[in-house]
Amino acid sequence: MTTVVKCPTCGKDVRWTPESRFRPFCSERCKQMDLGAWAAEKYRIGSNDDEPPSDETPGENAHH
Repeated sequence: MTTVVKCPTCGKDVRWTPESRFRPFCSERCKQMDLGAWAAEKYRIGSNDDEPPSDETPGENAHH
């Protein structure tokens, strides 16, 4: 049984096989669009806005 995943760019079904050159993308175009989005910093890791920013510099209170 072959695994089928959705192309992260367009949502098209992609068979997860060695013959699928651009997996998990359906095509080189979708792969390049995703790379362009990374290069343009369109992907971000979310933050917890409820936490106030720390006033400490990393390692500032480290005990040796």
